[in-house]
Amino acid sequence: MGPGAAADRVRRSITGGERDIAGTAFMLTVLVALLTSVVILAVLVLDMVNRGGAVLTDRLGDFLTGSMSSQPDASGIVQGLRGTFWIGVFTVAIAFPLGIAAATYLEEYAPRGSRVARVIDVNIRNLAGVPSVVYGILGLTFFVKALGDVTGPDANGRSVVSAGLTLAILVLPIVIITSAEALRAVPRGIREAGFGVGATRWEVTRHHVLPYAAPGILTGTVLALARSLGEAAPLILVGATTGFMTGGDEFANLAALRERFTALPIIITTWAGRPGEGGRR
Repeated sequence: MGPGAAADRVRRSITGGERDIAGTAFMLTVLVALLTSVVILAVLVLDMVNRGGAVLTDRLGDFLTGSMSSQPDASGIVQGLRGTFWIGVFTVAIAFPLGIAAATYLEEYAPRGSRVARVIDVNIRNLAGVPSVVYGILGLTFFVKALGDVTGPDANGRSVVSAGLTLAILVLPIVIITSAEALRAVPRGIREAGFGVGATRWEVTRHHVLPYAAPGILTGTVLALARSLGEAAPLILVGATTGFMTGGDEFANLAALRERFTALPIIITTWAGRPGEGGRR
């Protein structure tokens, strides 16, 4: 008797020979939902290519290196690319190390079932559900005010540094939660095997737990980075430029971090709200 036949025999003995109608209906429902999602994504991609394909084929270079302009045919996104790039840098440099370290402490070092660990976990999960506009108010209240004296006279604290710090704080709970779930999924036997051969807790965490959980942690950090790069409401509150601006196109010029900025979500929001068809392409 082959493995398939044995599995069918065990299944029939458990179900009494009856078909799992509810399970089959659920599988079909999930399959239809999957196919519908794929079709919707394909339609969106085709519509995007149909509307914006002419811009990419006719003036891709000018579009990527040009500055913001009121004329759709002359507008570019280099200033938005530069702002989004530095926001991503702040997110990676601040949220990722702090989030992974906090998750490691909660899962590997904090006493199991302690009151402090439970309170921290509940608050982190609550912070992950706070609307992004609230974090924008936080950034306006703290970071913009705190950096008002160290930025340029035109920025008055409304710089890409304030935006990067705000969005790093916004995604920090998400990084902690996803990293903690990845660490929690590591089999207990891996830890016990390490302790059994005399390894310290740090050696077990560093050489066994973290490498095993790395794929899940990476997935969570990528999702958090994608959210930080796509948020527009906090950027508006911390002072991102929505209209024409001079400068702000030097990626490697650290002094420009103290000046006014914009980002791709702001540019997309601004162009989508224009009445002409050229801005929406």
